[in-house]
Amino acid sequence: MTIESARKTFWTWWVCGLLLCASTINYMDRQTLANVSKRITNEFDLSDEQYGYLETAFGLAFATGAIVFGTIADRTNVRWLYPIVLLLWSLMGFLTGFVETYTGLMFCRLFLGLFEAGHWPCALKTTHRLLPPESRALGNSVLQSGTAIGAIVTPLIMLRMLTDAPGSWRPAFQVIAAVGSVWAVVWIFSTRSDDLAPASPYGSATDGLASGNADDGDTFASAIFNRKFLVLMAIVVAINACWHLFRVWMPKFLQSGRGYDEKSMLAFMFWYNTATDIGCLSSGLLTRLLNRFGISVHGSRCIAFGICAALVAAGGLIPWLPAGPGLVLVLLMVAFGSLGLFPCYLTFSQELSTRHQGKVIGLLGSIAWVTSSPLHPLFGRWIDRTKSYDLGMALTCGLPMGAFFVLILFWPANYSGGRKEGAHDAA
Repeated sequence: MTIESARKTFWTWWVCGLLLCASTINYMDRQTLANVSKRITNEFDLSDEQYGYLETAFGLAFATGAIVFGTIADRTNVRWLYPIVLLLWSLMGFLTGFVETYTGLMFCRLFLGLFEAGHWPCALKTTHRLLPPESRALGNSVLQSGTAIGAIVTPLIMLRMLTDAPGSWRPAFQVIAAVGSVWAVVWIFSTRSDDLAPASPYGSATDGLASGNADDGDTFASAIFNRKFLVLMAIVVAINACWHLFRVWMPKFLQSGRGYDEKSMLAFMFWYNTATDIGCLSSGLLTRLLNRFGISVHGSRCIAFGICAALVAAGGLIPWLPAGPGLVLVLLMVAFGSLGLFPCYLTFSQELSTRHQGKVIGLLGSIAWVTSSPLHPLFGRWIDRTKSYDLGMALTCGLPMGAFFVLILFWPANYSGGRKEGAHDAA
């Protein structure tokens, strides 16, 4: 490897590290509410159904933002778009620390979701531009693992800052939000406009298109009106419904459903989210390892996805598990598998289009949020009536395995063969 090549490799993975940090900030701003959900519902005198509507507002706004910012990401340079959306969502997180009413909380949550949606089109455009196909699952693992790190760090901050005093949760929102301004400065000084500019309308062979001509079929219509897109719709709905139900309701499940106190809950959330991070990175590493042993890129991703789905399915045992080691073990298995699913899904989605990648990813994200967000108030209403979280959480854990079967049965056969897929075969 030449010195110039080594420098480029270092810079590429440095940028991937910044993507990890952006995902961390994204989830820290998102998870602050869930970590103090019991305090919030008590302070604002909310039912579980009303708390669920906060997440619905966030999710539907995220669905809107996914399409809006996905379209913008295809037309502008993400070097500049990325820090703008990050600063905007950080502002919404900061303002949450000042709200005094349910309406104000709803407003901040809605616009937090709208601007946070810009993270994924920008980040995935970056990994697609900088990494070859065989490295994208690992790059997306690094990117996705930031969500777990954010979820790990947030309980630690809460443990440090929360007191018995009412409103002690407010400064934590503001401190976490302030971190975004530091990231924006580092991003601008670390990136170059030429490397992150919108894709040329004429593409390139390394983009995964059949050839370097726009007439070869890389249109938005061709990207969404095909079997792969339909398969990815099923996958993203299933894995997002599972991931977000546990993200939103786990702290309340542990406290109200299993009797853990707040400190024990926050301590467990640290280990739960550590397991999600390990699962996420392991998924990308396993894909890379299997490919080096001769399994195709697509086949490697499918194996990793299937293993993660099987681990999540263990959550079906939750209704029969009281607080204790058995429940902890099952929840950690769910944690490991649930985030490990996403790097595989993200690399599948990057195969659909180069020129319209932001819009395609945004549309898939929008579909996921539109379908999963309305479930939260319904789940909250179920909890208000039954005083139990168990059945909903157990049923949700079966969704990723269903998505795995859809992937195996319906993904086009010409993407599953071969020992190793090069840049021409998989994007």
